[in-house]
Amino acid sequence: MKQFFTTVLGSFVGVWIALMLSTVFSVLMSFAMFAMLAKSSSFSKKSPVSDESILHLKLAGTFEERDSESDFYATLWNKEVKGSSLQTTLSAIKNAKYNNKVKGIYIECSGAQAGITTLTEIRKALKDFKASKKFIYAYGDQGILQGDYYVASVADSIFINPIGSVDIHGLVGTTMYYKKVLDKIGVQMQVFRVGAYKSYVEPYITDTMSKANREQLQHLMGSVWNCIADSMAVSRHITAEKINMLADSILVMQPAEYLLKNKIVDATCYKTDFENKLRKLTNVDKGDDINFAEPEDLASEESGSGKKIAVVYAVGEIDGSSEDGINSDDLIEKINDLASDDDVAGMVLRVNSPGGSAFGSEQIWKALQDFKAKGKPLAVSMGDMAASGGYYISCGADRIFAEPVTITGSIGIFGMIPSFRNLVEQKIGISQYTVETNANSDFLRSVTTDISPVQGQALQNYVNRGYELFTSRCAAGRKINIDSIKAIAQGRVWDGLTAQKIGLVDQFGNLEDAVVWTAKKAKLSDYQVSYEENEKDDFAAYFSKLLTSYTDRALENQTGILYQYHDVIQRILKRDRIQCYMDPIIIK
Repeated sequence: MKQFFTTVLGSFVGVWIALMLSTVFSVLMSFAMFAMLAKSSSFSKKSPVSDESILHLKLAGTFEERDSESDFYATLWNKEVKGSSLQTTLSAIKNAKYNNKVKGIYIECSGAQAGITTLTEIRKALKDFKASKKFIYAYGDQGILQGDYYVASVADSIFINPIGSVDIHGLVGTTMYYKKVLDKIGVQMQVFRVGAYKSYVEPYITDTMSKANREQLQHLMGSVWNCIADSMAVSRHITAEKINMLADSILVMQPAEYLLKNKIVDATCYKTDFENKLRKLTNVDKGDDINFAEPEDLASEESGSGKKIAVVYAVGEIDGSSEDGINSDDLIEKINDLASDDDVAGMVLRVNSPGGSAFGSEQIWKALQDFKAKGKPLAVSMGDMAASGGYYISCGADRIFAEPVTITGSIGIFGMIPSFRNLVEQKIGISQYTVETNANSDFLRSVTTDISPVQGQALQNYVNRGYELFTSRCAAGRKINIDSIKAIAQGRVWDGLTAQKIGLVDQFGNLEDAVVWTAKKAKLSDYQVSYEENEKDDFAAYFSKLLTSYTDRALENQTGILYQYHDVIQRILKRDRIQCYMDPIIIK
């Protein structure tokens, strides 16, 4: 009888589990089908642009390079929605210039989270829009942050709330150092590098910034800031010296009267009064809704006929731990497909990457050379940064485009091998003994074994060969002798303005400029631009990211302050041992 009840109960539990799994699977499938249907229906439709419309350009949230299909799934999970992409924003501004229904642009300054090059490209598009003689008004309610003001300074008039503020402070770069954290948990980083300026490894082996790193960052930020200050000064009809004087005055604490006096803003008013100004400009009665058009309403991909110029995006860390980075295998597959496609006459690689895996970078470089071998022109358009591995995959292009404020270069290589011996033996209390048949049987096969001098020399030789390969790729691609390349390499990071002078960049321009050049190089008078998708299985990929996010959050809640140590270790372990990666500096 006992066996009978055990069998019945087991069957009941089995059926219950099967029903639960079936239900969960059905819900997920239904949700996926709903998402696909919604995405292909009204959700993705543009709103019609009304007469007397104003393009509403909201500087808020993260500006990604382009719209991602996974952003759609994020909205369904009530995840924070990103701002309009750079691609959408630039397209909307361009189309608004020629659309007779659009009377002007309203820049709402609400704190954009974007790189300096991204902001520069938006600013340039707005300057071009002004040729239409349509108005551009900017407004800041609680305050206008420096990045927003850099964009807004091109406006015809800038308004702020009577008790609002404007923040102009210059640039500050911050690097976080982990040496003390690693010491506390018993982890030692064993480093092998080439390049006096290749300072990515510094935070793991020292507590202070090196002289070489401070030198390169001072030059980089000084050059970039000069470009920003000069641009704002010209637009506001004041001098760059005055911009710097205001930055030194702790401008964010100054009252609105001070901002008016120094021509930083044109007028003060509450938001309701500002909106009434917009109503007057577009013949809308007071109290009626303003005909705002969002960037998504005006954006469109370029049309055309004939051969294609393919635009491929390489954004994020190369083969790193980032969920949203560059998967070298997927990118190579895409490049190879385009090389074999007779309808594709040329390609523009849009690079916005700090680098990553040295091996992955070399494989992408090879695929791009195979593309060129088909007789198809290749241009690179650099975004906020194309440094280290990001420059590796760029250097072989026929033409490299960047902005003066783009971060590039960092031609160097390093390896980091963590040793957890102290963590395991001293902190946790586990002893480990190894028996080996040969002198180096345990080389890189145990995280608790320190590297011997002989093994260290072998690793340094390996890194040296990687550096020689990297610099030879740059020399061949840029048509510069190897000694000249090495003189500007050494892992040093450059701003786009200096990079153009020393031969790492060909000309200043954005993605559209690179497309036009590529089409001309391919001898096309009529062509279409094809923006290639690199994402696969968006729903499955996003669901996987969601689960990972929830798992990480639960772990952080359980471990508290210890989570930061876990996070540092995981980021170290998930990367390839040999890296072409730019210094992890945060510039604000």
